[in-house]
Amino acid sequence: MEDTKSQIADTNELDAAGKSLSEALRISFGILKIIMILLVIVFLASGFKTVGPDEQAIVLQFGKIRGISVEDRILGPGLHWVFPYPINEIIKIPVKKKISLPLNSFWYYQESVELLPENPKIKVRVPRNLDPLRDGYCITRSEKQDVAIAASGGSDYNIVHSKWQLYYQIDDPERFFRNVYVEDIKPGELYFDVITKSLRPLLRDLLDNSVVTAMVKYTIDEALSSSSRIPGQVKRLLQEKLDTIESGIKVVSIQLTDVTQPRQVDEAFLASIKASQERHTAIDEARTYAEKTLNEAAGPVGGQLLDALREKAVGGDEKELLWVQLAGRAQEKIAQAKAYRTKVVESAKADAEYLLAVLPEYRKYPELVIQRIYQDAMEQIFENVDEKFIVQPTAGGKATEIRILVNRDPTIKQQKAEK
Repeated sequence: MEDTKSQIADTNELDAAGKSLSEALRISFGILKIIMILLVIVFLASGFKTVGPDEQAIVLQFGKIRGISVEDRILGPGLHWVFPYPINEIIKIPVKKKISLPLNSFWYYQESVELLPENPKIKVRVPRNLDPLRDGYCITRSEKQDVAIAASGGSDYNIVHSKWQLYYQIDDPERFFRNVYVEDIKPGELYFDVITKSLRPLLRDLLDNSVVTAMVKYTIDEALSSSSRIPGQVKRLLQEKLDTIESGIKVVSIQLTDVTQPRQVDEAFLASIKASQERHTAIDEARTYAEKTLNEAAGPVGGQLLDALREKAVGGDEKELLWVQLAGRAQEKIAQAKAYRTKVVESAKADAEYLLAVLPEYRKYPELVIQRIYQDAMEQIFENVDEKFIVQPTAGGKATEIRILVNRDPTIKQQKAEK
């Protein structure tokens, strides 16, 4: 009897314990469900990503670019939802931000004291020779390449030091992601900083090559004058190289920030530049004087007429057309010559008509006609002289000494000026 009661008591205790355990398990499973639901919610909520206003994002699905259309592959600025990692992953790429990259590989080596602000008390020691292992430089031509120089084997070359500044931006995120290597992002690192660091070696190598290719086509005078054509040429070459590798990078601008001749030949170079400037100035002045002289002498067509006269192949009609268009002093001379020719011709005609008119009288009375012609000539002569001295012969034909003061009367010149 006592054993039965004991068994009943043990059974009751087991039922109570099982109920307690069952209740505990039920509660635990309920809490676990809530936690799982919360984890799922948090997991799904982590799929919301924000793309900045100056960014575009590429969606990766299991490490590969997702989707077929551009809208699926690339996300624009704003809030987006994608499956959380490791299913989907977004790579934010700055597309509107302009990134600068200085290039000093073509500049001469500078010691730490030279990089400090200028101090008149500190004298910088210029090395006697250029060190190719430390000093950077570019090769330029001494003079422009023309047919004669090219036929003789080319021109000499000169050395210049230069500094450059590159500004670029990423305009095609997908091409950039596919074809440009970017280091793996470590925890705490920004993708923009990693991009900038990874691109520096590539861009510097390509920019170095573009600068060397472009500078050798220009003269040292053009390089030192910081001609805008040189940075434009470098930009074009660099963009072609970036497009060839489909980098997705756009060159915004390239600036030639500083350029100078080698320090070792500074004085001689300045003297050469001065002589070159004086030569160009003299040439320009001579050309200006020649153009001015031709314009004053013959008008706008003076240069064309001069070239036509030198060129044997130019026809007579073309030359005649240019002669007709003459102006300036040449036209005045031609007009005066034509007037003089007309005057001489008319005078000759008048004389011929006069002689023909007096010819019958001359045949009858030749001495009388000649005397009359002589008197008319003398009257014309005396009318055109300022002073007249008339000496009459003495009676009886005796020789008489006559003394005449032949100095000009000063009042005559004054009277003519007043008239």
